Amino acid sequence: NEAKDELQEVVAFLKQPDRFTSIGARIPRGVLLVGPPGTGKTLLARAVAGEAGVEFFSISASEFVELFVGVGASRVRDLFRQAKQQAPCIVFIDEIDAVGRQRGAGIGGGNDEREQTLNQLLTEMDGFEDNSGVILLAATNRPDVLDTALLRPGRFDRRVLVDLPDRRGREAILNVHARTRPISSEVDLAAWARRTPGFSGADLANLLNEAAIVTARAQKQCIEDNHIMDALERVTMGLPAAPLQDSAKKRLIAYHEVGHALVATLLDQASDLDKVTVLPRSGGVGGFASLTPDEEVVDSGLVTRARLQARMAVSMGGRAAELVVFGKQEITVGASSDIETVTATAREMVTRYGFSSLGPVAWEGNQAEVFIGRDWLQQRPTYSKDTAKALDEEVQKLAKQALATACTLLSGHRPLLDELTDALIEQETIGGDQFRAVVDRYQGATAPVRDSVRGLPNKAG
Repeated sequence: NEAKDELQEVVAFLKQPDRFTSIGARIPRGVLLVGPPGTGKTLLARAVAGEAGVEFFSISASEFVELFVGVGASRVRDLFRQAKQQAPCIVFIDEIDAVGRQRGAGIGGGNDEREQTLNQLLTEMDGFEDNSGVILLAATNRPDVLDTALLRPGRFDRRVLVDLPDRRGREAILNVHARTRPISSEVDLAAWARRTPGFSGADLANLLNEAAIVTARAQKQCIEDNHIMDALERVTMGLPAAPLQDSAKKRLIAYHEVGHALVATLLDQASDLDKVTVLPRSGGVGGFASLTPDEEVVDSGLVTRARLQARMAVSMGGRAAELVVFGKQEITVGASSDIETVTATAREMVTRYGFSSLGPVAWEGNQAEVFIGRDWLQQRPTYSKDTAKALDEEVQKLAKQALATACTLLSGHRPLLDELTDALIEQETIGGDQFRAVVDRYQGATAPVRDSVRGLPNKAG
């Protein structure tokens, strides 16, 4: 909604320029749309042009850059010449980071053409006459790598965040895509919106399209909940594989997945269990326990220390189950990806969030996406070897504490662990509500009785 409101003003600039120029306001020359892939940046740009009733010129920045020197700059000149002839209009450049990256950042000699193209783009933006009626919209999901000259006032005056939709936004998007498909009256799209936090508009469109394909494959006339669930698992976990026939392997995987699910159910800071299954998926996934992320946490981005500790304990639940049931010598490599996840989380807690005995110091920046060139060449530790050793020790301590928490929970609920594993082997899939009902019955309570991660042996320094 914020992005929509901001762009409504751009429409007003184009439809009623006198309203602004009469009091001396200068119409912005450029608006940068920033957001993750699939959030509708291109769609918004088209909607602005359609609402304003002006010409719309669209091009991907990658089309500017060619092998031959000078081609990109020439295409930029041609584009803006056409735009000025058709003013008022909107020029939209998608993925502008393809040509707008920081100059001098490359590690090879093949960047001259891109930099010439960027220089020409800057020249054209400076060549706009005030209130010329040409507004440049550009989209990127990497604003951090853009050249600072692009972002100064007089070029891209405004930055509009087009973020992932919240629950209401997801429900509205699902309703739009459901209009053209036969959806069963029993399907609650609001419930599916709650189950898909972190999905972009493109993800949701793909989800319903996959559900329609599943429905057609099943030779049904309308999309049911089970078709959407099948589509969701296809999108997130991969295609179904042949069921396991080896009873020993099936039991091992069942214990592993129930370990994740049970730790998640017993910890009050963990996300709710959606389902646990031993049905394998493509890509080597022998089974999985899926959780429903807390929507407020996803939307706000604010994660507490206790919740991070709970996430790590849940990730260690599979390894802990193998230790508790089969012993130290019989643990498998099946927890490798879980351990990688725990290690990455623990390192961020220590080096970025200050959740350790080393104090509130940011030892490392965000390493999620390194800009090859400028960033890669500058990857040098800014701390001593002694500090590096201390950081590693803190990371190890957090990982070990997560495993200890999971082992303590599962050891203390061993009969429940065995009962749930037997049920999973028999049924192959257990829904979250059914799983919690078994836990509640075991606990002898009418409401879930859950342990606090803060009361278990995984307190960080």
